[in-house]
Amino acid sequence: MTERSQKHNPGAFGGLEPPDCDYETAAIAVLPIPYDGTSTWIKGADRGPAALLEASANMELYDIETDSEVYQRGITTLPPVQCPADPGEMAKCVYSAARRVIDDSKFLVGIGGEHSVSSGLVRAVYERFDGLSVLQLDAHSDLREEYDGSPFNHACVMARIKEYCPIVQVGVRSMDSLEKKNLDLDRVLFAHEWFDHPDPLGWINVRLSENVYLTIDLDIFDPAVMPSTGTPEPGGLWWYDVMRIISGVAAQKNIVGFDVVELCQDPTNKAPDFMAAKLIYRTLSMIFKKEKQQ
Repeated sequence: MTERSQKHNPGAFGGLEPPDCDYETAAIAVLPIPYDGTSTWIKGADRGPAALLEASANMELYDIETDSEVYQRGITTLPPVQCPADPGEMAKCVYSAARRVIDDSKFLVGIGGEHSVSSGLVRAVYERFDGLSVLQLDAHSDLREEYDGSPFNHACVMARIKEYCPIVQVGVRSMDSLEKKNLDLDRVLFAHEWFDHPDPLGWINVRLSENVYLTIDLDIFDPAVMPSTGTPEPGGLWWYDVMRIISGVAAQKNIVGFDVVELCQDPTNKAPDFMAAKLIYRTLSMIFKKEKQQ
């Protein structure tokens, strides 16, 4: 294991210092998107990226379960996207920033911000990878046609993505009755079904295409372990449930990008910030371990 300096690089994922965070040589690019323009209850998602990055400097960079140090592939952290208040214009800005990363052949990791940021990220990845499908890990279906007068509200994000890209939804346990018309019951595994399903990973993988984009709303987790979200819902999945999903998909499919959204910073509780950072690092470890084995 490579020893890190005690003087971490502030604002860089993992506290990485050059050359491990240099853009030119990095395989992975982290894109912070501090946007909270359409959240409807608990505010603070705009502070999520900074809180996550700060916490990430305290991670061990050796991952036990994959026996790997994915930071050695190079992880660069980009300047935060300067988001306009209007969610439609925000999506365009996020798309442009993400497209530049993809055009430079970097693996894209988006950090929200609330879930509306994912529409621009997915659009950029969709244009690069043929036959893309999206795996959504989320407590909410996010299939409203519009909310608070906008079709780009965080409650509408999967409805927008579903217009051009097939989706699979896992962990849903809250929705409005009006969303039922947009819900494909054969492509959603509700949270209460997850715990009793005989083969949830098989169910998920058979519905995904080869190229997969993963969008993780942190409220997929039970609020007992992840309270710092915009709308915490009881009955969520636990850490190793989510790790099992990501590991199982990474082993069978080509995950081409992902985002982690809806971290609402609580200054009195830094554990959720660290958990979100660890989630990103563990997901990268699982994705790039498969690539190394091939």
